[in-house]
Amino acid sequence: MAGAERGGPDRDRGVRGALAVLLLLAESVALVGAQVTSESKEVPEHEPVDIPCSAFRSGWSDYRIEWKFQKGSSLQLFYYGKELTEPYRNRVRFSPTSIHFDSVTREDSGKYICEVVGDSSHIAKSEVTLTVQVPPGKPVAHVPSSATIGSRAVLRCSEGQGSPPPTFRWYKDGSVLPQDPKSSPTFRNSSYSLDPRTGELIFEPVGGSDTGDYHCEAFNNVGSPQKSDVFRMEASEVNVGGIVAAVVLLLLVLALAAFGLWFAHRRGYFSKKTE
Repeated sequence: MAGAERGGPDRDRGVRGALAVLLLLAESVALVGAQVTSESKEVPEHEPVDIPCSAFRSGWSDYRIEWKFQKGSSLQLFYYGKELTEPYRNRVRFSPTSIHFDSVTREDSGKYICEVVGDSSHIAKSEVTLTVQVPPGKPVAHVPSSATIGSRAVLRCSEGQGSPPPTFRWYKDGSVLPQDPKSSPTFRNSSYSLDPRTGELIFEPVGGSDTGDYHCEAFNNVGSPQKSDVFRMEASEVNVGGIVAAVVLLLLVLALAAFGLWFAHRRGYFSKKTE
């Protein structure tokens, strides 16, 4: 009996999950052609927010309301069978016209879908895309310590906390790099492309004037911009003298090895070993 009691909640959740999938499939067909309204809201993290259900009509005497939450490709039931689902049961207050969060987190960013089936089979649907604003954290700059003049060098800036996703700026020796280097007398001798969305700074090709101290900055108009650590990149010519010296040294080593083998052979070392 105790085993049956332990299995009860799991079994109920499984049945409810199966019913939810069937319901989603059925209503996706039923809601084709239904009236749909859409809007967006932005709210700072840990602040309260009301998400309206514009699909609800106060004149409907008999209706059924359901809420769904979509994040990326994931879709889950939020309010179903006249009750909130986990984990929203203790975080959200429901009313026919809206749902209320006392405090939102970055995980609550996504699309909230309210579907209402009223009397005479009237169907309406409203969507609210919620963006929970989170200031960016300290970005990480990936800067090569050295780059060969005439080659391609890629500098990257990344940050995984900000919402909405931040944009990026790059600095060299404390001065911000303009989008177009030719527009600035300071950087007109550089040849680079800068993508503020991805944070990539690409030198193609690297020039002698590109040696310097680099850092990046992430910002999304929430809180203050955040700067990365500073890293130095040295632009240098190919060390032709060093390469020639290494080749000469290798040839000398090979010559000495060959002479050693010849000398051992003349002394009859290999023939003695054979006997």
